[in-house]
Amino acid sequence: MVSSFMLNRRRFLKLSATALAAASAGCLSGKLPAEKKLPESKLPSENAWRFGIIADTQWEADDNGFNPASCAVEILNAVYAEFIKHNVEFAFHMGDMTDDGKDPFAVYNRATEKYDVYGPADAMGIVARYTQQLYNRGIGFFPLRGNHENSEICALEFRNFFPQTQNCIHNSTEAQRAAYAVFNPDAKRLPDIKRTGKPFSMGTNFSSPSDDLKGFSYSFDHKNVRFVIPDIFTLPDGTKRTIRSQQDWITDRLKTRETEHAIVLTHKGLLTQRNRDCIFGAETSKTTPGQDEFITSLSQNGVRYLICGHDHMYDRSHVYTHDGGSAKVTQIIAGSDSSKFYIPRVPSNDETYSEGRRQKLISQELFAISYIIVTVDGEHVTFDYYSSPCYTGDTIVNTPYLNFSRQDTFGYSLNGRNFLVPYGAEYSVTELTSAGGTTAKILGGINGNEGKDLSGRRFNVEVCAGFYPKDGATAGDILTLKGMDYTLGSGFTDIFTLSMTYDSGSPVLAGLNEKGQWQNAVDFSSGGVGQFIRGAWKPEYPLGTYGIDTSSKTVWAVINTNGFFAPVNF
Repeated sequence: MVSSFMLNRRRFLKLSATALAAASAGCLSGKLPAEKKLPESKLPSENAWRFGIIADTQWEADDNGFNPASCAVEILNAVYAEFIKHNVEFAFHMGDMTDDGKDPFAVYNRATEKYDVYGPADAMGIVARYTQQLYNRGIGFFPLRGNHENSEICALEFRNFFPQTQNCIHNSTEAQRAAYAVFNPDAKRLPDIKRTGKPFSMGTNFSSPSDDLKGFSYSFDHKNVRFVIPDIFTLPDGTKRTIRSQQDWITDRLKTRETEHAIVLTHKGLLTQRNRDCIFGAETSKTTPGQDEFITSLSQNGVRYLICGHDHMYDRSHVYTHDGGSAKVTQIIAGSDSSKFYIPRVPSNDETYSEGRRQKLISQELFAISYIIVTVDGEHVTFDYYSSPCYTGDTIVNTPYLNFSRQDTFGYSLNGRNFLVPYGAEYSVTELTSAGGTTAKILGGINGNEGKDLSGRRFNVEVCAGFYPKDGATAGDILTLKGMDYTLGSGFTDIFTLSMTYDSGSPVLAGLNEKGQWQNAVDFSSGGVGQFIRGAWKPEYPLGTYGIDTSSKTVWAVINTNGFFAPVNF
């Protein structure tokens, strides 16, 4: 459907182009009859399911009475409430669950005016305790370790409090009983979450590369997605395992899967914006061994996204092999849910280590608390990034008022294509045909994104396109189009012309509203006045113009929004 913030930010009232379509079809009043019901489609489908992503819940500041054991519990609770609202089936935590939890530590508590002494069991137990609100609703929880859990004793406590990383059984009675017993000086000030429900299973086909990595590096299937989560941090015996030593297992899990999709998650990334260290070592250097094999394995086995944390910002980019092009993966830095925020390096790590040839930027947000909701609907995967700005520098000492809103939407379709469009280039490279024979094209429009990161690198636009099959409401297959609204939170794109072929009737190019109803596509644009044209599109036609070309059996519209589109007979 067309995004809600597109509808809420209409700049002025205008005559409904749907009404104009009715007039062009012979309705003398110029309006749809009052009893006329708009055609409807159910998208996403009833089979769609969701999972959530939270990243880096470290609390670096003194405890203000609401964030014990160096964990940002207030933010954790707020994001969990969002996960519940979005009806996710499980959530990933990208690691660095606390700031100091890998060793015994002391934190000054401003509420009690004394120092509290914690151990790794307290740190892991606090996270597990407040995760109970997910378990109570049957929502699974899959955590990763980060560098702030990088010790022998923390490795033991991680497995103790999160046994689901070994067997996919969540809400363990023993683990949660222990979680409620750890030291928590802020318990009376924080929500009292009662333990309900029984242990439950979430995930199938569980695997780890070896017995010593069980509970740290793990992989599982859920419905039509395989997840692979490799770990590089200190094990209980004091040793570590590199990505290279796990590469055969990673490749085997990706290659032998029977699921439609595969996603890989790691705490550290490949080539991030602030941190120089990566999953392959202390620096993302030209000679870091194993990176090219890892990226190539993901690329050859259909993995579109590598999701990571660690960098305390939201960032989306293509990361390539060292030759700059033989293979790539889209790296998503999932944001920050902590008391600290980072900014990109100048010059960029890509420029420092790879002469600027390994990374192409797409989207970025700094100084925001955030989360991601991923919707999987058959062949289609959609990421919605939500955030609440902090309006601050690099750290906070109290949790700000959190008002989350959707800022970025992107994804892919197995039956479609993604098109990376540089600044100043034409969107007309976008053309694809569905299995049912519907062709969608962008006929006009130029990428006007003038945004740059702090090092001066341009942001690209990634057009994400695919198809749902036609239904009784449409005169052709349904196009899902996203990723073009590069101004975060705006919902609007550059002006472009979308064209689609149709099967029958005299349809109009329509967009799907939040109620699942089809309206004229130009209704959703910001600006422009609906004007109907019989004939082919011409480059001089302004925003809000739409038409039908019966000679080529195409409908078209000049718009500045993304969403679901189809030819529809009103």
